[in-house]
Amino acid sequence: MDPGSGVFITFEGIEGCGKSTQARRLVERLRGSGVKCLLTLEPGGTALGRKIRELLLDAQNEGLPPLAELFLYEADRALHVEGVIRPALKDGKWVVCDRFFDATTVYQGYARGLDMDMIRSLNDQASWGLKPDVTVLLDCPVEVGLNRAIQRIQNEQQEGQDRFERETLAFHRKVKTGYMGLAETEAERFVVVDGTLGEDELESVIFEKIRNLVP
Repeated sequence: MDPGSGVFITFEGIEGCGKSTQARRLVERLRGSGVKCLLTLEPGGTALGRKIRELLLDAQNEGLPPLAELFLYEADRALHVEGVIRPALKDGKWVVCDRFFDATTVYQGYARGLDMDMIRSLNDQASWGLKPDVTVLLDCPVEVGLNRAIQRIQNEQQEGQDRFERETLAFHRKVKTGYMGLAETEAERFVVVDGTLGEDELESVIFEKIRNLVP
């Protein structure tokens, strides 16, 4: 936990699980309750990070080696934590982040097969030892999530920024398995919710899970 008085909440899940929508909804609800909040994301939470995000999501970079991919994520995180997250927490703000180091553990570790000890070490260094107070994991079937993600990309005309959506079903199933494994191992930090619920119901369920933290 950061030495500041802010609360750090992260959202995780497979592609298309609805985490970005629910992260935004939680921030809106917290602000309505008088809580100072910052909504951010990884990768892409800084100006330089947005350029890194474009590289990582660009489908033309399908040959990007897993180790290079890992280092890009960690570079983005180091910039993000030092320049955005820690200052906000020290200022007493709540920080709600769409993905954090658990995504790296799952995508580059469980799914890509990189060394877990190396990933944990890099995660710790890039995050300056910062850990989320609560991690909300939206769980939904892989096929449902991918269909949603592909539909969103088409609706927002973001074709070409879908490198991960183009991965095999086997890859995404490893991601889901990895997340559920983390949630079981760190049950005190993770809150697992049903990502197939309607947006309004899901928002209410998530808020109830973190209500005890609200001043």
